[in-house]
Amino acid sequence: MHVAAIIAAGGRGVRLGADRPKQFLELGGRSILELSISALASCHRIDEIVVAVPQEHLAAAQSAWPNGGGTPVTFVAGGARRQDSVGNAFAHTSASADIVLIHDAARPFVTAAIISRAIDAAMTHGAAIAAIPVRDTVKQAGASGVDGSRPITATIPRESVLLAQTPQAFRRDVLARALTAGMAIDATDEAMLVERLGLPVHIVEGDPGNMKVTTPEDLETARQRFPDPRSPIPVPRIGNGYDLHRLAAGRPLILAGVTIPYELGLDGHSDADIVCHAVTDAVLGAAAAGDIGRLFPDTDPTWKGADSIALLRGALAHVHAAGYQVSNVDVTVIAQKPKLLPYLQAMRENLADALQVEVAAVSVKGKTNEGVDSMGRGEAMACHAVALLISV
Repeated sequence: MHVAAIIAAGGRGVRLGADRPKQFLELGGRSILELSISALASCHRIDEIVVAVPQEHLAAAQSAWPNGGGTPVTFVAGGARRQDSVGNAFAHTSASADIVLIHDAARPFVTAAIISRAIDAAMTHGAAIAAIPVRDTVKQAGASGVDGSRPITATIPRESVLLAQTPQAFRRDVLARALTAGMAIDATDEAMLVERLGLPVHIVEGDPGNMKVTTPEDLETARQRFPDPRSPIPVPRIGNGYDLHRLAAGRPLILAGVTIPYELGLDGHSDADIVCHAVTDAVLGAAAAGDIGRLFPDTDPTWKGADSIALLRGALAHVHAAGYQVSNVDVTVIAQKPKLLPYLQAMRENLADALQVEVAAVSVKGKTNEGVDSMGRGEAMACHAVALLISV
């Protein structure tokens, strides 16, 4: 069995509002038309492809598609209407073709399974289209009133309504008759022309993923499915930070900018906020942008008693300047006393605000040291932090 495929790419795509016909817009660095041709060419059941494009794009399309092997592809000039374009392409298909398949250029996601179902049904019944069922209740409406509203005239059983897709496949003789008889009317697809002959058109299972790119929203959805490989891929960077301070009388206990009631506080040149210090080193380390000691040395009186949340904000500016932003951080505070659970949410919120991320991107946990070493004896507190950055 010889199968010829026609790609209808003769339209201007005015509904998309682009600077060129939609079939020449790119998805993932390749035009929609190129992707549609490739989808058909990859199906082993298709023996030849004829593509109808606007006359002014014919030369460019011919030069852009390599015909050095595989399924042969021929480009022809399209016409003013869809059936004109299909008719021009049909005239260039092999006379020996048993089945002629027609596909919209704006459906680059077609699969070999859909193509095969259409071919088999056309061979059996003479004409077949891919279609999908509607999911919502279908209403038939009358003419608009003076206020712009429209009355419902009927509720149509949705199981009897389907949304037509392409490919549509026909025995060659059936399509030839339909195109000849339908030249005087405007048809939205070839199945409509066959229906006017009084011949049955059978439906095969389509695929909701076999979308047609028609609107700007469709184009955005399609581009998400075909990401451009030339676009920079965010590079993750991981950094870790650690800090430890002794506990001392007469000092406030400040963790992640939260002042926690306790008889002892952390001793240090700044406010000794070990959480902010560990997170600062983690984000700076991930960006290879130094560390807290180099940016804010304890030999500089400027940082005497400094607010470590402010220091974290300053470190974040260096991270951004290096081309990164914070994805998330995970913090573990090691302290025998006091219990930190009542303060963890406020700590997360302060860190998220300083790092310019959502609170959900910040984890803070409190652990004891089970009575071991200086932290277990209540002489010191420590903090570990891990940060994940992505390039921007």
